[in-house]
Amino acid sequence: MSTQPEGPVAGAGAIVWRGEEVLLIKRGKAPRLGEWSIPGGRIEAGETAQAAAIREVLEETGCAIEIVALCDVVDAIGEGRHIVLFDFTARWVGGDPKAGDDAAEARFVPFESIAALGMWGETLRVIALSRTQILG
Repeated sequence: MSTQPEGPVAGAGAIVWRGEEVLLIKRGKAPRLGEWSIPGGRIEAGETAQAAAIREVLEETGCAIEIVALCDVVDAIGEGRHIVLFDFTARWVGGDPKAGDDAAEARFVPFESIAALGMWGETLRVIALSRTQILG
């Protein structure tokens, strides 16, 4: 039995800013069940990465966004899977965060408080990188 993942799956997410706050979700499903993360998910057939990020944010949080830039591409490899994540920097344009789809919670968190949430190191890294993009 091989421990290597099958082929990679494409996913997209967004680091959504409202001032100095970041929109986060608490994952309601594996992988990383119960952990705080940026909203995102699988890119569907025929969908662009940007469109997937916008859709996933709306489905998981009820918030509308506008994409500012591609922040980074992250490989999540482990637990028999390989996901290539296209993470975008985005601005909040409307809606109050409300958990939906596979999110257990959704809320804006002040940037200075996110390190205390125990998130995956790559998530913290892309949030910090996105902050430099949004502040210009």
